[in-house]
Amino acid sequence: MKILFIGGTGTISMAITRLLAKQGHELYLLNRGNRNEHLPENVRTIIADISDEEETAKKLKGMSFDCVGEFIGFVPSQLEGDYRLFKDKTKQFIYISSASAYQKPPTSYVITEETPLENPYWEYSRNKKACEEYLMERYRKDGFPVTIVRPSHTYDERSVPLGVHGNGGSWQVVKRIKEGKPVIIHGDGSSLWTITHNSDFAKAYVGLIGNPKAIGEAFHITSDESVSWNEIYKAIANALGVELKPYYVSSQTLADMSDYDFLGSLIGDKANSVVFDNSKVKALVPDFKAEVSAKEGIRRTVEHILAHPEYQNDDEEFDQWCDKVIAAVEKMKKL
Repeated sequence: MKILFIGGTGTISMAITRLLAKQGHELYLLNRGNRNEHLPENVRTIIADISDEEETAKKLKGMSFDCVGEFIGFVPSQLEGDYRLFKDKTKQFIYISSASAYQKPPTSYVITEETPLENPYWEYSRNKKACEEYLMERYRKDGFPVTIVRPSHTYDERSVPLGVHGNGGSWQVVKRIKEGKPVIIHGDGSSLWTITHNSDFAKAYVGLIGNPKAIGEAFHITSDESVSWNEIYKAIANALGVELKPYYVSSQTLADMSDYDFLGSLIGDKANSVVFDNSKVKALVPDFKAEVSAKEGIRRTVEHILAHPEYQNDDEEFDQWCDKVIAAVEKMKKL
């Protein structure tokens, strides 16, 4: 098939790019060219800024596709531009939304595609819902061939999955664990979470491409494994060969400390126990099975980061913040 990705080099999309290239599809990536150095040789690039609609239209003149995958649209205005660009150029338009848009707090810990989209805590999630609503309206009114895909916590070899981290990514937490420092875990670490390796996610996503039964439908794609946050952090420590020293702080306390947006990412997402029912996507992609366990995926990721200094970016501001929070909580305990 002839496929175009808007983006194509991020955590979620890179694994899909590699899989489609391996399968021999004619794949194009439309992006600004900032992260294209590690692409498979048979992937073609179109260097353009999708926000410049006129420039992009010129670059796409005369082209049409079996599928267009949108990975970087976060607000409806971006999708409006996509619709104008691709309404007559593709047989399928797959939009990456987010499972964080599901109802928070959930009325049931088992999440299906019928779970309402209602997250009052995180603007990011509300914007994703608004994007979905716009695209489904275009499907109903204009026949625009939309498929919605909702990832949850998807990760790759460049960053370990965490609940609490700074703007610099996961390395500073890994470093704290490695150095034997106390590591902040939200709540008591017992809530259930689902992490999905991007190589597993890619298999289900690729199975939806070109599938007429996927048009006009929404699917989440996650692992079937549910693990506690304690298990996730313990797996990181085990991969490092050290003892984990957890320091538990309530999610609300972390959200009230406004240095970082933990209201959205914790109260509106990771503080809630969730289990995903993947029956819907498996009905269309029966061979889909998430094979990388949380323990195995974290081990691979930690080993990769330790072997690649370019992913070891210190975040002193977050490190100091952790120490400040721990000191403040200890002080409150003594009052």
